[in-house]
Amino acid sequence: MPELPDLQAFARNLDKKLAGKTLKHIVVHNAKKLNVTKEELSAKLEKQTLKQIYRDGKELYIKFSEGDILALHLMLHGKLFLFEGKNENKYSIIELLFTDDSGLVLTDFQGIATPTLNPGEKEAPDAVDENAGFDYLKAKLGKTKTNVKTVLLDQKIIRGIGNAYADEILWDAGISPFSASNKLPEEKIKDLVKSIHLVLKEAEKQILKSNPDIINGEVRDFMLIHNSKKKESPNGAPILIKEAGRKTYYTEEQTLYS
Repeated sequence: MPELPDLQAFARNLDKKLAGKTLKHIVVHNAKKLNVTKEELSAKLEKQTLKQIYRDGKELYIKFSEGDILALHLMLHGKLFLFEGKNENKYSIIELLFTDDSGLVLTDFQGIATPTLNPGEKEAPDAVDENAGFDYLKAKLGKTKTNVKTVLLDQKIIRGIGNAYADEILWDAGISPFSASNKLPEEKIKDLVKSIHLVLKEAEKQILKSNPDIINGEVRDFMLIHNSKKKESPNGAPILIKEAGRKTYYTEEQTLYS
């Protein structure tokens, strides 16, 4: 699943390509996940100018000239493709065709990527928002015995972090992913906040450096810990993997708070 740095890179590149174009037509191939009818979606957005594409949590927001937003959640396997003229991509969910005959399509072979018209406000702050700082995380972590990685993955608490980057963040902060959230000392929560910003922003730079025009897929080869090709951390500690519903990569360098 694309995470915050991936989506940040996608949004940057799509905005450069599409901002200022006028939407001519919307084709909905799979309406199961839509929150409105195909007809309502078309009536609302067609003939509007695309003003901006940006990331919000784990979604891409396409904002139009009258203030309407089309949110795209890629889920596990959703991908975005630009096209000219006719969309030839398989497993299309929704496609946007602009007046200059260019287009954008969201695909997903599982059929679960989700387009939403005018999504509601989210209560949880974005991971790199100032509202997700020390005071906020201290309060949230202090209320639960759940392990800290699970808290970082909870989009109702903090939005944008997924499995891979949770591992990278916790290693950078020196915190075991299996630590009880309410046992973290204040200094480690401060380290955690710093690591969230550092790891996510550096990852975006690495993604754009190696794939400057990226609008789909996941780039993970630069990761220090959550990386199946690496056996040791940068400090030489063996990378351990715990198999569960999801894989957790960690090292004994990370302190367990319990």
